[in-house]
Amino acid sequence: MSKTPTSRRVLVTGGGRGLGAQIVRELAGAGHEVIFTYRSASTEADALVKELGGKVSAKAVDLADEPAVEKFAAEIENEAPLSGFVHNAGMSYDALAAVMNISEAEKVMRVNFWSFVRLSQSLVRPMTRARDGRIVVIGSLAALHANVGNGAYGASKAALFAFARTLATETARRGVTVNYIAPGFLDTEMLAPYAQYRDKLQAGIPSGRLGKPEDVAGLVTFLMSPGAGYITGAVLPVDGGLSAGLGVQR
Repeated sequence: MSKTPTSRRVLVTGGGRGLGAQIVRELAGAGHEVIFTYRSASTEADALVKELGGKVSAKAVDLADEPAVEKFAAEIENEAPLSGFVHNAGMSYDALAAVMNISEAEKVMRVNFWSFVRLSQSLVRPMTRARDGRIVVIGSLAALHANVGNGAYGASKAALFAFARTLATETARRGVTVNYIAPGFLDTEMLAPYAQYRDKLQAGIPSGRLGKPEDVAGLVTFLMSPGAGYITGAVLPVDGGLSAGLGVQR
C-alpha cells in the first residue's frame, strides 16, 4: 500500500471569493498545489494568485455551461494527475416549489451537482489507479432540513449528498475518501440577500454566531491530510450546533 502524501495537487471549484478563496488559502498554506476555478470573480482570482504565489493557479470556467465543463474535464485529464478535489462552487435560487422556474432550477443543478459528477469522473480514475485520493464536497444543511423557498438549492445539495456517499462506497477499497461537509449559515456574500434576518439567524444558532469561512476551510484542509485517511462517506455539519437541536427553542 502506498504511503499517503502530505502534499497534494488539488482542484477547488469556485475558489475566487468567499469560502472558496479561504479554502484555497488554507490548502496552499498547508503545502498543497492548488488549481481553482472561478466564473466572474476575475479580479479577486488574480489578487488571490498574486497573494499566494507560485503554488496556486486559476482557471475561468462557467460550470453552468456544459460544453465548458466538458472542455475543462478533458484538459485536466491530460495534465498531471490531481489527488485532491474540493467541490465548493455553488449557485442559489429562491422560489416557492409550486412556482419554481424550471430553467433557473436546472441551472442550479448544473452548477451545484452535474459539474461535480462530470469532474469527479475525470479525477477518480487516476486516483483509484494510484490508490490515493481525497474528495470533499461542500454541501449544505439545506440538503438535510427543509426551508421555505429553498427547493431548487436544497435538491441540488441533496443530490450531491447521495452521489458523494455512493462514490465513497465505490472507491474506499482503492484508497480514495469522499466526504460531505454541510455548513450552516456562513458570513459570506451568499448571505447578503438575507441581511435583514441576520440577528434572527444568529439567535437561533446555539453557538450564538454565524459561521466564518475559516470554520469550514480548516476542516477541508484536515480531510486532505494523512490523518483523515480512514474518514470516508461522512456527513460533517459545521453549523455551530444548529442541526443538533429542535427548531423551536425555549
